[in-house]
This record gives sequence, structure tokens and C-alpha cells, in this order.
Amino acid sequence: MENLIAYQKMLELTEYAYVAIRQFPKSEKYGLAADIKHQIYTILRLMVAANKKYFKKNTLQDMDIEHEVLRRQIEMARNLKFIPFKKFAILSFKVDEVGRLIGGWKRKMQQ
Repeated sequence: MENLIAYQKMLELTEYAYVAIRQFPKSEKYGLAADIKHQIYTILRLMVAANKKYFKKNTLQDMDIEHEVLRRQIEMARNLKFIPFKKFAILSFKVDEVGRLIGGWKRKMQQ
């Protein structure tokens, strides 16, 4: 993959998210936890698509939007106390890291 670092960081985020989501209450396993997992896989799918396409601008914009939705879902999980603060801080750092890489990818394509 052309943007292997972003993809690798996204995989690390995915692995850690699964650890954090395990602590969600049973009532949320098919709610917010499933939504977060779906959002992560949507971003991964868009990363693969952007890497394969010649014109990447729209795909990168979609990826940026989906990333922001993921960030808000994780904040909601923290606000609802589904995730301990320490795990939220680590997960949030990983989400920010991926976000910076997506932003850099977008800037590179605008040149």
C-alpha cells in the first residue's frame, strides 16, 4: 500500500479498540460497540479504496468524515462511562494519530 504507515496505524487502532470495547456493558455490545467497529472497518475500507484509485480526493474526504464520526463515537462512550479514562486516553491518542496521517495524505494529494 502506498500509504502503509496510515494503514498500519489504523490496524493498531483497530486492535486496541477491540480491547477497549470488551469492557462495554452487555446492553451496548450490539449498540455503540457495534457502531464503533463498523466505523473502524469503514475507514479501513476507504484506506484500501484510496490506495487503489487514481483520483483519491473524494475518497480521502469521505475517510476524513468517517474518522471524525469515529472520534465522536469514542467520546460518547467515554461520556457514558462505557470505557475507563485511561483506555479512552490511549484510544483517543491512536485516533488522533490516524487523523494526522489522513490529513497529511489529503495535503499531499492537493499539491
